Amino acid sequence: MRHDITIAAIRGKAPRIHDTAFIAPGCRIIGDVEIGPDVSIWYNCVIRADVNRIVIGARTNVQDGTVIHCDSPDAKYPEGCPTLLGEDVLVGHMAMIHGCTVYDRGFIGLSTTVMNGCVIESDGMLAAGALLTPGKRIFSGQLWGGRPAAYMRDLTAKAKADMQEGVAHYVENGRAHKSALGPA
Repeated sequence: MRHDITIAAIRGKAPRIHDTAFIAPGCRIIGDVEIGPDVSIWYNCVIRADVNRIVIGARTNVQDGTVIHCDSPDAKYPEGCPTLLGEDVLVGHMAMIHGCTVYDRGFIGLSTTVMNGCVIESDGMLAAGALLTPGKRIFSGQLWGGRPAAYMRDLTAKAKADMQEGVAHYVENGRAHKSALGPA
C-alpha cells in the first residue's frame, strides 16, 4: 500500500526516523528532523526543519494537524531557535510549535501556539487553546492557559500520572495504526 507521506532532504539534511516510529499518511517531514523510538506522528502533520533542527524524543506523540517549525539565527536568538521535544511529550491536535524546547513529559494542549524561545519544563502543561508568547517559561509541574498564556495552578500528582497514561496509550495506538496500514 502506498501512503501519502513526504520525507525529504533540504540543504543536504535529511530526516532521521527510528524504525519503530509511526508516521501517518498525510505527513510532511522535511530537513534536519530526528524522530526517536516509538514516536507517533499523526495524520496530516507538517514537521519542517529547513532553517534549523527539530528533535522529537522517544515515545513522544504529535497529534493530527500539528505544525512544527524552527527559526534561523537573528539578533535576539544568535543561535536560532531549534525545536526540541523531549521524551514522553504529549502534543495535542492542531498545535503550532515554533522554535521552542519542551522537556521530558511536557504537555502541549489542543490548538495551542508555542512561540520562539519558549520552554516547557518537565511535567509542565500548556492548556488547550493557549498562546505561549516568545521567551515564556512554564516551570516543572505548572499549568498555564489563556491567550496570552499565564500561570493558572500547580498540577496534581494525578494529573501528571494521567499524562503518562496518555503517552502509553499513544505508543500502543501508534503501533496498532502502523500494523493496520502496513508498509509505506
